[in-house]
Amino acid sequence: MLQPEHAMVALSASEFFARTRARLTLDVPAGLNDPTMTPARGDHDADPVMQKIAEVRPIRPAAVLVGVVDHAEPTVLLTQRAQHLPDHPGQISFPGGKIDKSETSPLASALREADEEIGLGRGHVEPLGYLDLYMTTLGYRIVPVIARVKPGFTLKLNTREVDNAFEVPLAFLMDQANVARHSRDWQGLTRHYYAITFGERYIWGVTAGILRNLHDRIYR
Repeated sequence: MLQPEHAMVALSASEFFARTRARLTLDVPAGLNDPTMTPARGDHDADPVMQKIAEVRPIRPAAVLVGVVDHAEPTVLLTQRAQHLPDHPGQISFPGGKIDKSETSPLASALREADEEIGLGRGHVEPLGYLDLYMTTLGYRIVPVIARVKPGFTLKLNTREVDNAFEVPLAFLMDQANVARHSRDWQGLTRHYYAITFGERYIWGVTAGILRNLHDRIYR
């Protein structure tokens, strides 16, 4: 397990949302489409070798919705990708996908994808700000949108893309004692990545990396 530099400070839902509003903005992160700029955050947080691999890939702009549900004990809304998908089947992720050229912002893309994938209506979502731009090994540059999600929503899953949607306590995900650095073979290399195990759920790779960035920006 990772050893946190400081003990985690527990935040109530109101404290978390207030701190997020104060620390984040909806200004589009620099480097989203700029090949001369390498995002500071990404898969290379856990494995520096991955930075050189990602830098030679074509840039693929994307956005995800990191929805924090405003319960007394807030939770994070996650999805499990459909098993029949050709890319990352069965993996746990945030609602999201590629940014269409016609879309005005990463926020617009994240909201559209959340509606299309799990039927989360715009009326239940209050966008708060963007985390740092996250670069993946395959060249995706992902803008995570932190949002307050009002309870009482009813989801409708698009089974072509998603097998399941579920919530995990925010406090569990932010506790760095629950975060580990794992490895696996990938295209002849040993690749390292962050992972969080919650019951039978294995949250790893990009999703765990974005959650770690959330911890760094809001809890430090």
